Amino acid sequence: MGDIINMMMTGELTIITIITWSIVAMIIGAIGGAIGGVIIGGEHLGNELAAMMGSFYGPIATLPGIALGLVILFLM
Repeated sequence: MGDIINMMMTGELTIITIITWSIVAMIIGAIGGAIGGVIIGGEHLGNELAAMMGSFYGPIATLPGIALGLVILFLM
């Protein structure tokens, strides 16, 4: 476990670090999307529906960022 954390901190790209960082980014995107959905559409749609829709569409917005970040790390 210590080796995996060390690889993630140094930016060394392996399949394990790529999967781990992708999962972390998707979870953070879902949380951010849910919060944004409640803030933007909670009054009109209801907080629960807005959070559910935001948590669905939030990770979709993070996919290009994940891909671009991993390509930049790979090229460094």
